[in-house]
Amino acid sequence: MTTESARRGVMLVLSSPSGAGKTTLSREILKREANLRLSISVTTRAPRVGEIDGKDYHFRSVDEFHALRDSGGLLEWAEVHGNFYGTPQADVMERLAVGGDVLFDIDWQGARQLAAKAPADTVRVFILPPSAAALEQRLTARQQDGRDVIERRLAGAAVEIERWGEYDYVIVNERIETSLLQLTAILTAERQRTSRLPALSGLVGQMLADLAARRRD
Repeated sequence: MTTESARRGVMLVLSSPSGAGKTTLSREILKREANLRLSISVTTRAPRVGEIDGKDYHFRSVDEFHALRDSGGLLEWAEVHGNFYGTPQADVMERLAVGGDVLFDIDWQGARQLAAKAPADTVRVFILPPSAAALEQRLTARQQDGRDVIERRLAGAAVEIERWGEYDYVIVNERIETSLLQLTAILTAERQRTSRLPALSGLVGQMLADLAARRRD
């Protein structure tokens, strides 16, 4: 039981309001965990400059997206600003089956769909800011948005934060390094759940048989 293939992979889901640090945590844990891969979504929006099909997104037409969705080929999907986004089911399930872990950076609606489709595989982590004031300060410090956009993000944050109770774990992200240690600990523990170690029963059975043989001797 020392190889990744001896267990089933984990679907690690991160959600948070904008500005809480989810993107930074995602980037850092992907650097540290070689067996963790970011889920690649399928989308109907046009590629932006520098984006590569199959690496950044799977770019598809609206008809192709609808066909995939209607055939049950998506674990979750949503319409955002007139474009469709979703998670291909086959890619994720194939990876989980060989012990690979998949990271999802999605909102509460996507997290809810994943948990409904694959409850045994899904581990949901909600990232909270330490306070409303800290969240506003982080959004302002970016210097990317005007005050009207920041106000909309803060209003959206309230909607996101109200869903914290649907998650398996909550991390209050005051310091990135501390939060990263907590997130890594969650992933490490979830990898060792008995439900994700199907080969363990064979190992235990052999061990018990060997112990019984020793007693007979």
